[in-house]
Amino acid sequence: MTAACYAAVLTAVLTGSQLVRFDWQVALFKPYAQWPRVRPVLDAFVITGQRGPTALAALAWAVWRGGRTRSLRPPLVLGVALLLLNVSVGAVKILTGRLGPYDARTPGSAELFHGGMVFPSGHAANAVVVWGTLAYLAGHHRRTGALVACVMAVGVGLTTIYLGTHWVSDVLGGWAAGVLVLLALPLFEPLIATVSAYVSARAAGYSMGR
Repeated sequence: MTAACYAAVLTAVLTGSQLVRFDWQVALFKPYAQWPRVRPVLDAFVITGQRGPTALAALAWAVWRGGRTRSLRPPLVLGVALLLLNVSVGAVKILTGRLGPYDARTPGSAELFHGGMVFPSGHAANAVVVWGTLAYLAGHHRRTGALVACVMAVGVGLTTIYLGTHWVSDVLGGWAAGVLVLLALPLFEPLIATVSAYVSARAAGYSMGR
């Protein structure tokens, strides 16, 4: 279902459908100009969706979590999630080459194949994947983590629309792309378990050798 939604959004963008017209309506409305007082807060909040800062913070938590549970699984799961995110989202960004609202050239156009990198929204996808992966690893606090992940992902996506850095369809595509990465994570658990066991065995052998 998620893949179908993602495909539907991509198709709507490629065919210049009503969704593209809605993109323009929202962009021309300029939410950041309508409600300028909240902009400083949202400029700071959107950082929670940026890949660099969130990945570092999440990695620190995953390493701490792994230390508590004496397992390499948390950092390995996060690493796999970020790799899948970068490959899948990056590929579509390059293929579509879409320009954002600030750089748009032709009113009403989907602004595709111009060398842009806005579809799908990396901020929205990253927020889904990073916060969703932390919830996935949260153990007994998974429900609370899932709620926090939903709030953060929705908030970051809507903030990019407010700031005018993404079209509405970019954010819809980013959310779908991020959810697909989360849904794929369980498929990699056997590989993660194998790598974790191998590294642990090598580390134990090295310690005994010393």
